[in-house]
Amino acid sequence: MFKAKRETSDGKLAFILLLPSALLILLLIGYPMLSNFYISFFQQSINPNLPSEFIGFENFSETLGDAEFYKSLGITLLYTLLVVAGSTALGLYVAILFNRPFKFRKLARSLIILSYVTPSISLIFAWKYMFNNGYGIINYIGRDILHIFDRAPLWFDNPTSSFILVVLFAIWRYFPYAFIAFLAILQTISPTLYEAAEMDGANIWQKFKAVTLPAIMPVMMTVITLRTIWMFYMFEDVYLLTNKVNVLGIYLYETAFAFNDLGKASAISVILFCIICTLIIVVRKRVNLNASS
Repeated sequence: MFKAKRETSDGKLAFILLLPSALLILLLIGYPMLSNFYISFFQQSINPNLPSEFIGFENFSETLGDAEFYKSLGITLLYTLLVVAGSTALGLYVAILFNRPFKFRKLARSLIILSYVTPSISLIFAWKYMFNNGYGIINYIGRDILHIFDRAPLWFDNPTSSFILVVLFAIWRYFPYAFIAFLAILQTISPTLYEAAEMDGANIWQKFKAVTLPAIMPVMMTVITLRTIWMFYMFEDVYLLTNKVNVLGIYLYETAFAFNDLGKASAISVILFCIICTLIIVVRKRVNLNASS
């Protein structure tokens, strides 16, 4: 009887403690989502003084019938796939290398995460200076020292090279997140498991497959899920680096602020929400299947 009353009182206390956070989440996330969904059914300008007109699903049908939307969607899917795969693989590889004692290990770890904690604007302009056709170090090395180019390429003026560079930038910028997560879980794996696998004659790949991969799979699923969400909605990195890579974030921004169509932009964001939910479900199922096998 006393135990039941204590559990009830603990539940009430937990509810009271969580209530402010829950209300804050509803205010900052729930209300904007519902408001955005409501606006998607209207022809509405950014200017609040202009009248809005209810048009039903016209914004959705117009978006789904726009060829530019599908072009941006394809670019975004490819961008997300390459960045998530590249940053996760690189983070895991570096974490495995750093999961052993060596001299200046703490300093090396600090240098690894430097790109992740540095403000994005500083890194973006550093990359733009590096690849500048007039005084960038990349063109200087490639043209003046190695004589690879006859003339300095305009890296961020070409759609193909721009896409490659924004992908490489994102992989380098965000792989420390995966590195930190994988390094933390790798340090919890008992060395005796590797010793037992080695006694059974397992090579490096077999030890990774039998011992490391099952242990890191929950963390890998979390890293892939979060990074997929973040990269799918990426805007500022691509927008500041180049205007030649039209990902969905830029497509949505131009719809809202360049074409002054807030209703269609809201419809685009609703569609993106449905797409990213589908992607996350597929990714989680795929990772779970790999873990089971």
